[in-house]
Amino acid sequence: MDWVTGLPPGGDKSYNAFLVIVERFSKTPILPPCQKYDTAMDTALLIWNRVVSWTGIFTSIISDRYPKFTSALWTKLHQLFGEKISFSTAYHPQTDGLAGIMIQTLEDMVRRFCSYGLELKDCD
Repeated sequence: MDWVTGLPPGGDKSYNAFLVIVERFSKTPILPPCQKYDTAMDTALLIWNRVVSWTGIFTSIISDRYPKFTSALWTKLHQLFGEKISFSTAYHPQTDGLAGIMIQTLEDMVRRFCSYGLELKDCD
């Protein structure tokens, strides 16, 4: 799990980032739009509404050590759902390589999309 930030605002809700989730077994990317400064609660609601409703509850999550994921809220959520959260170390592609590849691909796609003067719109 990782973020792509620094995008131009788009859509009715002025999204300027994507949360990048790669389902480990099927390697399916899940890319819900979000805002760069979303709180831990906003991110939890985003994952619940856009991801868990589609994939089911996770058995484990691998993420960088973002403050959003190390907060008391996330610790409690993982306890409630019985999930295991693992934090990757910096510059360790063995643990977060899938998300890194997806981020490179997504940035390239958005750059090309915007170079044609098109705008990202809400998908709600």
